[in-house]
Amino acid sequence: MIPALILILVILALPLIVEASRKPMNAKARSTAPGDLATLSQGVTHYQWIGPIRGPVAVCVHGLTTPSFVWLGLAQGLAKMGFRVLIYDLYGRGYSDRIAGLQDKEFFLRQLDDLLTDQGVEGNITLLGYSMGGAIATSFAAAHPDKIRHLVLLAPAGMGIGSTPLIRFITRTKGIGDWLMLALFARQHRKGTEAERDLPTSVENIVDLQQNELRYRGFIPAVLSSVRGILSRPQEDEHNAVHRAGIPVLAIWGREDNIIPLSAMGTLTQWSRHARQDTIQGAGHGLTYTHTSNVLASISDALHDGLN
Repeated sequence: MIPALILILVILALPLIVEASRKPMNAKARSTAPGDLATLSQGVTHYQWIGPIRGPVAVCVHGLTTPSFVWLGLAQGLAKMGFRVLIYDLYGRGYSDRIAGLQDKEFFLRQLDDLLTDQGVEGNITLLGYSMGGAIATSFAAAHPDKIRHLVLLAPAGMGIGSTPLIRFITRTKGIGDWLMLALFARQHRKGTEAERDLPTSVENIVDLQQNELRYRGFIPAVLSSVRGILSRPQEDEHNAVHRAGIPVLAIWGREDNIIPLSAMGTLTQWSRHARQDTIQGAGHGLTYTHTSNVLASISDALHDGLN
């Protein structure tokens, strides 16, 4: 009886022990970080500028699990188009601080607003958002329409896409849900990223970089906090606000995306009927780095046609 009880306690404690044993994101971990660090109102944010010293500003917001390096290939292409590109790590990812609290819309908008203020970026921004970053970018554009020149969404979240019963349970159930996330997520993250190892990519060693996030404490809780926060509801109001403000919108979708299905394209049409939309044949959810040239061509064509 006692050995069985001990075994149960060990099993219950193991995910918590593994999380506690992960490396902290601190000065030592950041010693080889590219780019720069900004101390903002919530904590330290890692960022990089890519491209010319002068030029129109493009700000890129990454998604749920892959930090700002997801933009490296695309940012180089945008730089060749003349953009001065700002990429940064959301809190809980990459080299940015692990911040406690619900990662809802207000949480992410505060980080982005703080960073833009810190960097002296006042407006005329081409704002790009990928996956969850699309939800953040849309929310920011809705809140600050005067600062946005164009809104570019790549496989954006926020269309009310359904999830599995397990994900819904984890999302809605504090305590047990947190334990299940710690117990199950790492394996699923490795499996999902490993499936893309043989795909073409504009970001060198991206699968290893994605899996490296699991080495750091706070990454998995941040993912869960975002699912419970900004990803917990559709963004119809925000898209309606962007539409009313007359912000030009380009949305690019992967035809083979199994995370954000093409049905989301129809939803966006209902919410923002003037949005320009494009699909990339053969692209899955990783289109930002697997089909970079196609994405850049879509952006270039839209701008050349006078995206409005």
